Amino acid sequence: MSPTRWGPPIDVLPYFSKEEQALMTLLGALTDEDWTRPTMCAGWSVKDVAAHLLGDKVGRLSRGRDGHSSDAPRPGEAFPRFIDRINEEWVVACRRLSTDVLLTMMYEFMGQTTEYWAKLDLGALGIPVSWAGDEPAPRWLDAARDYSEFWVHHVQIREALEHTPLEAEYAEPIADTFVRALPHTLREVDARVGKQVGYTVTGAGKWHARRERDGWTLDRGAPPSRTPLATVTTDLDTFWRLCTKNTADVGRVRTTGDENVCAQVLTMTSIIV
Repeated sequence: MSPTRWGPPIDVLPYFSKEEQALMTLLGALTDEDWTRPTMCAGWSVKDVAAHLLGDKVGRLSRGRDGHSSDAPRPGEAFPRFIDRINEEWVVACRRLSTDVLLTMMYEFMGQTTEYWAKLDLGALGIPVSWAGDEPAPRWLDAARDYSEFWVHHVQIREALEHTPLEAEYAEPIADTFVRALPHTLREVDARVGKQVGYTVTGAGKWHARRERDGWTLDRGAPPSRTPLATVTTDLDTFWRLCTKNTADVGRVRTTGDENVCAQVLTMTSIIV
């Protein structure tokens, strides 16, 4: 797999099954009260978030593996609103299921997402990853988007339960995935060719975007320039919360350089909103 404007490929295949098994071990031990606990997803309980995860998995398999076309946005309905609507419709419908039935369905589909991605040429172009741009994206980025979605909701469930945090190994590809939204985030920033913007997530890695004639490109590592246009530094916990519009402590963010560019970088969103 060759580098692209989104940077070098990410291999998330080793993570899918391990994260899924950790989630199912957690859910299988919940009490009736645990299932009803509220999460940071407004209006959704632990059971609702688990049902949403099931919907993500069966939706991916239906669309990607089985070629099934389903709903489309209504006339005049923005794509983010469409996604919010069908997600809510699914979760509401799943409230008719007992937790035992929900768990049985989740166990049934365990491993199938991993199998689906493993059979594809992840270096080929696939559908767009909307938060990274409108054009077709390499499949490895779409797979990483899938994994990051599962990871975020798993963490939300654990936090709602006041459970031990998800092991650090599962978070290894998260910053490397979410930062792929940086070129798209900078698309309106007017800068000379060669100018660079750096982003450091302490303990997770460093990346920089470089202005080219046809837009911004991303690569791993600190900006080679001694005077980058702007830099942003924060920790992983703050970073993923910023990128997914979860509550984050912006006091843990350090910036240097052009204030307007830094402000634009901090709008980076790595989910559909």
